[in-house]
Amino acid sequence: MDRAPAAALDVAANLADVRARIARACERASRDAREVTLIGVTKSVPQALVRAALAAGLSDLGENYVREGLARREALGEAAAGARWHLIGHIQSNKARAAAQGFDIIHAVDSGAIARALDSRARRPLPVLLEVNAAGEASKFGFAPREVAAAVREISRLPLLELRGLMTVAPAASDPEDVRPVFRTLRDLARANGLSDLSMGMTGDFEVAVEEGATMVRIGRAIFGERTR
Repeated sequence: MDRAPAAALDVAANLADVRARIARACERASRDAREVTLIGVTKSVPQALVRAALAAGLSDLGENYVREGLARREALGEAAAGARWHLIGHIQSNKARAAAQGFDIIHAVDSGAIARALDSRARRPLPVLLEVNAAGEASKFGFAPREVAAAVREISRLPLLELRGLMTVAPAASDPEDVRPVFRTLRDLARANGLSDLSMGMTGDFEVAVEEGATMVRIGRAIFGERTR
């Protein structure tokens, strides 16, 4: 068997394994696995592997950068016709138009200025999530937990943004239990502000995130393997 079909089989098997792990985490938390959307993070992933994941039933794709995401969407064409595209990385103000018009949901609204830029450039109601720096890391973007309530009030008034929930990137940890409090903080903030969606959890910690209420998990390596660059 040549390398391309073997890689495609690996992706299909990896995808099935991740789905099974989500289901087990949901069972532990007395949740329905259908409440959790699996987003395949395709940053730097070869196109053939993304096609394999789509063929294996992946329906949500996440990209970190606006330009690369739009180029991938165009290149995939009909292969991704039914996919939902998530922008999960930081947005520069000069990319707001392309982000608002080229993605189906924006995860990383990290300031009022970016929210207003997206709203002014959207052509349709645009689902968004607020990024929260739940662990208070200096290197991360996002609202501080104490700022969330005011941000929710401000952004809820924008006519074309549909505020769905909150998103966070947990600190890197060798033991995912170490970041459980971060996910719990985000869950509590969402409940306090009447929001339903929680985008949290990546390859190293998504099972704990699901146990704490994640409705979207962003998985790259566990599906596609290590990045090529």
